[in-house]
Amino acid sequence: MGLFLLWFFFGIGILVQAIYLLVIFGKVAFYAGSKSPQTTKNEEGVTVVICAHNEFSNLKTLIPKLFEQDYPAFDVMIVNDRSTDSTKRLLEKMMESFPKLRSVTIKYTPAHVTAKKYALTLGIKVAKHDIILLTDADCLPESTQWIRKMTDPIRNEGKTFAFGFSGYEQKPGFLNNWIQFETLLTALYYMSFGLWKRPFMAVGRNLCYRRSFFLGVKAFKHLWHIEGGDDDLFVNLYTNGDNTSIVLDPEANTISKPKETFKEYLIQKKRHLHAGKYYDGADKRKIGLYSFSHALFWIAGIGLLIYFGLDQSWERFSAVFGIILLRSILTVFVFNAAEKKIQGTKSPKTIWLLDFLYLGYFWILGTISHQAKDIQWK
Repeated sequence: MGLFLLWFFFGIGILVQAIYLLVIFGKVAFYAGSKSPQTTKNEEGVTVVICAHNEFSNLKTLIPKLFEQDYPAFDVMIVNDRSTDSTKRLLEKMMESFPKLRSVTIKYTPAHVTAKKYALTLGIKVAKHDIILLTDADCLPESTQWIRKMTDPIRNEGKTFAFGFSGYEQKPGFLNNWIQFETLLTALYYMSFGLWKRPFMAVGRNLCYRRSFFLGVKAFKHLWHIEGGDDDLFVNLYTNGDNTSIVLDPEANTISKPKETFKEYLIQKKRHLHAGKYYDGADKRKIGLYSFSHALFWIAGIGLLIYFGLDQSWERFSAVFGIILLRSILTVFVFNAAEKKIQGTKSPKTIWLLDFLYLGYFWILGTISHQAKDIQWK
């Protein structure tokens, strides 16, 4: 009976993993581009909104880069959220050099709301244009075409939302390799389901939507009490296959500075994963089914290897090992293809090992994040 269950769980794991890797994630990995050519050249105004808390050094680099964008009608709104460094003085000085730079300062956050949502709402309310493009203070556009490419589905295709990719700088070391892998996997979730017309999440480091829609639905009216979720929980409530577009183009990406220590990374990921417990039930299953089948595959597969190894059934041992090897090769192939489509680069060389380690990461950190009560923005 025990052997039968191992084979059963192993088979279920293989089947679901194959569907995700080839069909769902394959939508990104084998993406051939949009089939409908652009017929209009609407250059509607865009406001780039950035919430910043003690981001002096990052803003000093980011603001000049933003004004290198090749787009005729945009401005930049920096929400200076309770900063105690020299951010305010920097913004005052830079506004003299960049006439399209504007800022608003928040001195305190009301007790009943969370800081990031309050800052973002204020920035959007005072935005000059109806198209809002979001990023973070520690991000940089990957090209001068970032604004043009990210806003194109809204300007020219009538969409309300556009999701883009935001990666992290590549650096040596295991932690950075893990960050690259986990960021790519997250992108495969939201970009793949978005391309399949089932959007459910996005990242606020590269997200675009209409101001009128945000204000019209009173975007955070059900979310004020939740720390985080100003990006993924908002889009989880209001996106669908008709009003949302995925921007899959390396020139539309932003790039961020990665965390340098495991402690910083875990604090960041705990905040990100915490919001996931508020997703719609069907959307939780989009991530959960992959992670559950991933666990079934590896646990049952290792169990079978141990069983057949102790039993010295080497033919069956070889068959199970061969299936595990084939699945690892397929994973590396799909992830490499997706990385090339998303960023134009190769995924981490040790992706087969990182995929195995994901077995513990999701279930351990996910459980901790789900139960956490000490989540905060900054």
